[in-house]
Amino acid sequence: MDIGSAVLVVIDMQNGFVNHHSRHAVPVVSDLVARWSLAGRPVVFTRYFNYPGSPYERFFRWHRLQGPPETDIVPELTEAAGRAHAVVDKTGYTLFTPEAAELIRQAGWTDLIFCGIATESCVLKSATDAFEHGYAPWIVTDACASDAGPHVHDAGLVVARRLVGSGQLVGVEHVRGRLAAYAGAPVLE
Repeated sequence: MDIGSAVLVVIDMQNGFVNHHSRHAVPVVSDLVARWSLAGRPVVFTRYFNYPGSPYERFFRWHRLQGPPETDIVPELTEAAGRAHAVVDKTGYTLFTPEAAELIRQAGWTDLIFCGIATESCVLKSATDAFEHGYAPWIVTDACASDAGPHVHDAGLVVARRLVGSGQLVGVEHVRGRLAAYAGAPVLE
């Protein structure tokens, strides 16, 4: 993980995705964003927006996240999102909208570190797309969750290991250690 050319990508930490299955990720992601920002590294947030006639409506009969308050970033991260390098709005699973792909290219980021909701869909798809675009994807497993439950989160991680490699799945402590080393602080094991 090259912190010097990395961006922390916070996937869809929105009110509509936080429930009793995923709420535990909010303080973990908030702490990670705070530490990442304190080290002077860029953060990008994504926000998902559903729309009438979307594939989610047509195939899943899912009509949620079409506007506030469901589409709002959770209150614990609203201020951080306001200070973020960018907030990418999307209508599909992936971070890789044309605008985001150009942003990543222009910024010269090589490592994309993913956290957020939902592990098995938007986090996984974004990490897989990063892999296929030639970037190093990193999934911070304990800073991700699924609003469908822990078994679905775990299933997403199984698939992620197959699609981007087991070595690309790391924990928060690993990222904290890399940040500390980047900032010149002693690494606490």
